[in-house]
Amino acid sequence: MNLDKTTLSDLSFLTGDHAVFNLINRCTTQMGTEALRQQVLNPPATYGLLKAQQDAVRFWEQHLDQWPKGISNGTLVMLEKFYESADMAATRPNAFGLMISSLMQRLFDRNEYSFIRFSVSHLIDFLKGCDELIALLEWNPPEPVLRELELFKSGLELPLCQALIRTDAHAKQSTLLDLSYHARREIKHLVRKMMAGYARLDALQSMARATREHNWSLPDLLPPDQLSYQAQGLYHPLLQRPVAYDIAFAKDQNFLFLTGANMSGKSTLIRAMGLGALLAHLGMGVPAKGMTISFLEGIITNMHVEDNIILGESYFFAEVQRMKMTAQKLNRNRYHLVLMDELFKGTNVHDAYECSRAVIEGLLTHRDNLMALSTHLNELSENIKTVPNVVFRYCYTRISEAGQYEFTYQLKEGVSKDRIGYLVLKQEGVLDLLKRD
Repeated sequence: MNLDKTTLSDLSFLTGDHAVFNLINRCTTQMGTEALRQQVLNPPATYGLLKAQQDAVRFWEQHLDQWPKGISNGTLVMLEKFYESADMAATRPNAFGLMISSLMQRLFDRNEYSFIRFSVSHLIDFLKGCDELIALLEWNPPEPVLRELELFKSGLELPLCQALIRTDAHAKQSTLLDLSYHARREIKHLVRKMMAGYARLDALQSMARATREHNWSLPDLLPPDQLSYQAQGLYHPLLQRPVAYDIAFAKDQNFLFLTGANMSGKSTLIRAMGLGALLAHLGMGVPAKGMTISFLEGIITNMHVEDNIILGESYFFAEVQRMKMTAQKLNRNRYHLVLMDELFKGTNVHDAYECSRAVIEGLLTHRDNLMALSTHLNELSENIKTVPNVVFRYCYTRISEAGQYEFTYQLKEGVSKDRIGYLVLKQEGVLDLLKRD
């Protein structure tokens, strides 16, 4: 799946105090967190890779209790410092040299003495933790997990690694000095490869842990040509009291035309759809009771764009450029999810209507993509009401005869005719404040 920074920003996934990433980051190491971030930036590129990643997340859901407790973030940090630090011993120390070096460090360089002991003890903890993980091989792990475990297994078969595993962290300083010397020279690259592998496993177990913690469900994944997005009880995961929706997309009905009053829930629903698709394409659970989704080549959002004062580009021009990029991607590839929230907000109502109508007509010709448009320009529906692949839904707002309104956040079939802008203005007392005595 292809994503860009604008889409990730529109979906509030990676940045901000309330980023979705914070909900899925259950990594135990900073290296794992960075590996998870890279997974978000570069999701599985094919249907086969996505299926394998979901299998890996499902595997970890069943084996979370076997994640090593002896490896902490400090473990990997100390190993990085250990392998980055200078080692003054140019030749292998002999027994007498080890004794003298150990004595000198005890007497004159306690920091170096502590650093070596502390570093080697962390190396021992790391290798022991990797050794614990190897036991998972008997459970026939999926390929993404198997690949890392086999790396651990082959590395730990080395005599030096075996010696380190058998060494007590409170061993004599001379023993630790000798192990430090060999560890720096013989297994530096191996340990770093194992650390990177451990970080990737940390990212996978994090997705599994978050899936279980939030009680999300693993979606059913379909090949891309079975264009589909079916969700039951889909909700936005950042809301404390979210409203759940049922969403149904398919190749024969691939365009959702969503209307409703301002603040009725349209934008939230559009974002929930994007987040559900993105999480599914990470191979993890989604905030829904159930979901069936086909593999998508990418998610494209047209929600919030920024003008460019330096280049003299207006907000409207930025919107046009974003739509141009959308059209270019759709012309190059199929199987995208395109999410649009109130198109062409940077121009007057007449221009917004004309531009939106023309864009919708063009988008409807791209039948191998799933699309959703939220708009308050319900007049646009008149031009497409007979098009068979368009689904019309609206967020219902209850309005009394006295002019009182209530957002129900219910999704109903049809097109909204609600107009509550004046009612909101009046209820908030703006008109009374503007009156002069």
